[in-house]
Amino acid sequence: MGMHRTYGLQVSDRCPQCGKRTLVEDSGTGELSCSNCGFVVAEKSIDTGPEWRSFGDDSVDRSRAGSPTSITRRDMGLSTVVGRSNRDASGRAFASPMRSTIDRLRKWDNRAPAMGSLERNLGLAMTELEKMGDKLVVSQTVKERAAYIYRKALERGLLRGRSITGITAASLYAAFRDTETPRTIKDIAAVSNLNKKDIARDYRILLREMDLSMPVADAAKNVTRIASKVGMSEKTIRKAIEIVRITEEREISAGKAPMGLAASALYLAGVLEGDVKTQKEIADAAGVTEVTVRNRYKGLRADLGSVLGLEEAPPKIVA
Repeated sequence: MGMHRTYGLQVSDRCPQCGKRTLVEDSGTGELSCSNCGFVVAEKSIDTGPEWRSFGDDSVDRSRAGSPTSITRRDMGLSTVVGRSNRDASGRAFASPMRSTIDRLRKWDNRAPAMGSLERNLGLAMTELEKMGDKLVVSQTVKERAAYIYRKALERGLLRGRSITGITAASLYAAFRDTETPRTIKDIAAVSNLNKKDIARDYRILLREMDLSMPVADAAKNVTRIASKVGMSEKTIRKAIEIVRITEEREISAGKAPMGLAASALYLAGVLEGDVKTQKEIADAAGVTEVTVRNRYKGLRADLGSVLGLEEAPPKIVA
């Protein structure tokens, strides 16, 4: 069954009055009416076609609008620029005096947006955010969330006396926590050339001053990331996620770092499934120490031994 778009709504191609498929759309008035009974179904319709027609050249993309707006850009993507063609709308080249005027206008058009301190701040921050996001391979949604948090911090004056790069990194980490994306402060510190403690300090400032409420990090989301680095099987990954869920149900995971818990659960799952990797391999992939993996593994084995059907004496730990 076909559908008509009318003022943001989808309307069936069957007349609601007489039930016949005789709807006619008037492009001039925007009305959608039935040619059988005359019932007007809608008064406003949306023209989804191009804004102009292409005569003879079908290869040209006559899109209806420009690029979408984005909060990750300093100007939201709404600013315009003076072109460098030095030609008017008819295609004729400018005379020498007009060319000098256009060059001067073009120069000031480039300088004017960044004249204010806030504009310069946003320009630098959004550039840094784009670089860090690309290096960490994150989605546009995470970048937009980080840009939103940074803009709010800038409005509240939290940037005064603090590093632009530091607050940008803290905003990106806050976006990771808010969207439950499995990235750590250590990952951000590696791509931003900042100290992990400095990023953590700025992150705590954002939480305190902006009243942000972040969800508890899910250790199961880190399992796949660690397993892909050490090359463990899908069966082992599913078993590790099952172990993490059991610890959450029994409230064993309270107070434990999500990355360390995920690494130990993955190591325990490897022991159960015969897909054993060394503690050093898993610890390096997770960014934690071998001691953390060993202690968490012993704790999980002691707490979940009966549930997982493990024998009393643990097997020899592969260090």
